[in-house]
Amino acid sequence: MFFKFFLRVFRVVFSENVAGKVVLITGASSGIGEHLAYEYASRGACLALSARREERLREVADRCRHIGSPEVIIICADVSNAHDCKQMIDQTVHHFNGRCTQPLPIYHAFECCFLILISDILLLIDCMHAVDHLVNNAGISQIGMLEEADDITNLRPVIDINFWGSVYVTKFAAPHLRHCGGRIIALSSAASWLPLPRMNVYNVMFFLI
Repeated sequence: MFFKFFLRVFRVVFSENVAGKVVLITGASSGIGEHLAYEYASRGACLALSARREERLREVADRCRHIGSPEVIIICADVSNAHDCKQMIDQTVHHFNGRCTQPLPIYHAFECCFLILISDILLLIDCMHAVDHLVNNAGISQIGMLEEADDITNLRPVIDINFWGSVYVTKFAAPHLRHCGGRIIALSSAASWLPLPRMNVYNVMFFLI
């Protein structure tokens, strides 16, 4: 029920034509990331799916191809590792290399000004190496009182993955997104304004996002 509601909201908010666009989704092996991958696939987007579980990624990728995505790659990466995040972006850009770009809008065929058409063609060429959508979805949860933690450093992965993971990926993807006016989709939580009990670090992390 939750996923159906989420996807309904997604369809309303993101109504652009994503057919042929390159979409990178982190945390795509399960949960919201997995279902977002299916939604993008049904609309014809090219997908780069990232997570730590390769077997699950392969299953999701196979289903995305069956649903309608023209091309899907999987990238095993840990978003808490900045080096992994850079490789994730580099691999996505290198693989698609302009093969999945959105076509020129058909209405330009009726434009009176020839220069407008030429400028759009040049923009299309310049966008061939871009990532069109970045979905920062990877995240983990933490349950327990702060004062009950035997080793406080065990709480670090929550911040490293949920917060810094989004920062790292966005940092390396930003130049490619900027070229084509791409989108950054950051998933947050109601915990940012309605703190959940026994989830102190988790609540603070989403407040940062």
